[in-house]
Amino acid sequence: MSNSTRVTEFLLSGFSDVWEFRVLHTMLFLLMYLATLTGNLLIVTVITVDQRLHTPMYFFILNLSLWDMCYISVTVPKACVIFLLNNRVISVAGCAAQIFLVVLCAYAELLLLTIMARDRYVAICQPLHYHVIMTPRVCVQMMLASVLSGLVYAGVHTGNTFHLSFCHSNVVHQFFCDIPPLLVLSCSDTLNNEIIIFASSMIIAGGCFFFITMSYVHIFSTVLKFPTRGERRKAFSTCIPHILIVIVFLGSGAAVYLKPTSDSPLLQDMVISVFYSIVPPFLNPVIYTLRNKQIKEAIRQVMKKTLISFR
Repeated sequence: MSNSTRVTEFLLSGFSDVWEFRVLHTMLFLLMYLATLTGNLLIVTVITVDQRLHTPMYFFILNLSLWDMCYISVTVPKACVIFLLNNRVISVAGCAAQIFLVVLCAYAELLLLTIMARDRYVAICQPLHYHVIMTPRVCVQMMLASVLSGLVYAGVHTGNTFHLSFCHSNVVHQFFCDIPPLLVLSCSDTLNNEIIIFASSMIIAGGCFFFITMSYVHIFSTVLKFPTRGERRKAFSTCIPHILIVIVFLGSGAAVYLKPTSDSPLLQDMVISVFYSIVPPFLNPVIYTLRNKQIKEAIRQVMKKTLISFR
């Protein structure tokens, strides 16, 4: 396999060439981006300020919000430039950086969602040992492990992708640089890349999905044994937001990465990519704030203190 790259830059794609639609797409993406930043920044602020939220569960939610802001910032600002200004050019180095950051953020979020399932399992199924098992040191160590392994994982996949030669075309049929659409452009044999992507995705995503599923099987079996309806409702309320995010994130990601390249319409791939790269970061603060009484109460307290300070 040759490692000479003939393409010096790539051209990203939009959803439409019609000006009115491009403006509409820009507005939608920009509104989702600003809402995501605002919502996640609000969650980070209230968890940091409110001492009552300094627990493992909210530590993980805080980190999820930080990753969400990073994740959506990698793709949406450039996409808005493409839609509004039709400036589709991205350098090879810029494309490699975008792929590295997208894979890193997606990997870190997946592992974080898995860690959060473990946290809920210990809290509900082993409540007496919760503060012994989920110590601050253990929580930090798990976060560091997810980040460091994510750096390795993203580096391996980015390196394997840009070891290929690109000479068929430089038009990436996606609004951001992603591995599957780049494999289509390669004039090298991509079979090994596809096998590595499929195998690693099955091992990492499949392993996380299995762990999350088994955690919730034990959680639900324990919750159903609770004596009162109020206790069951409270336990379910801490789990449902997490389950919704896992379904959206894993479902849309699997639809893109676990299918053969060029096996579906290009527009369909782009729409699915929105669901795993933009929708989860956008939904996280909405779901967690709407279904979490403690966060809603903390937000009210922060807003109240802010208004008083301005008077």
